[in-house]
Amino acid sequence: TQASILKVTANGTSTSPVLRGVWILDRILGTPVSPPPPNVPAVEPDIRGATTIREQLAKHQASENCAACHARIDPPGFALENFDVIGGWRTQYRVVAERKNWVNNRTGPLAKYLAAWQYGLGADVESGDTLTDGRTFSDITEFKKLLLERPEQIARSVTEKLMIYATGHRVSFSDHSEIDRIVIEAKSSDYGLRTLVHAVVASHLFQTK
Repeated sequence: TQASILKVTANGTSTSPVLRGVWILDRILGTPVSPPPPNVPAVEPDIRGATTIREQLAKHQASENCAACHARIDPPGFALENFDVIGGWRTQYRVVAERKNWVNNRTGPLAKYLAAWQYGLGADVESGDTLTDGRTFSDITEFKKLLLERPEQIARSVTEKLMIYATGHRVSFSDHSEIDRIVIEAKSSDYGLRTLVHAVVASHLFQTK
């Protein structure tokens, strides 16, 4: 829920459960998803508020080509929907509405850029969902608790990301034994980040690459 992460997984004007879900699966859980089929269009946010992003993504889940991946991607993405494009908390979506009886009587160089639209509050944010293993959550707090049920998986993903950053190389198949050793030894400290960083720096992979 760090604002910097929430911002880079949005496009500046609207949030995307898909981008945020992919980020969580890849960076936190270490289970990246394949790119979408080339013939599947991206979901464009409905800024008028006629349909919610959940309703739009439901169409993808109904598609045979998209259902398997979106069943994995969408739930963790929706867990972050209470955070807007810059990480601010929200309980309703912001939508664009037409101003009633609005007349542009402004003059000057900027007058032509004014429009008969204003922002308002739309549908309530629904941040709950069901994971592919059947576990459910109603908000980001409950989703975090579900993540904490997988400490070893998260520690392994973090270790791999640290190793990539430290060595400048992708973790190959032959490197997995060293990653396994680091994760096993870090268990005694509850997989603390300091322990993982020290173990990466002291590892054979870091010192020889």
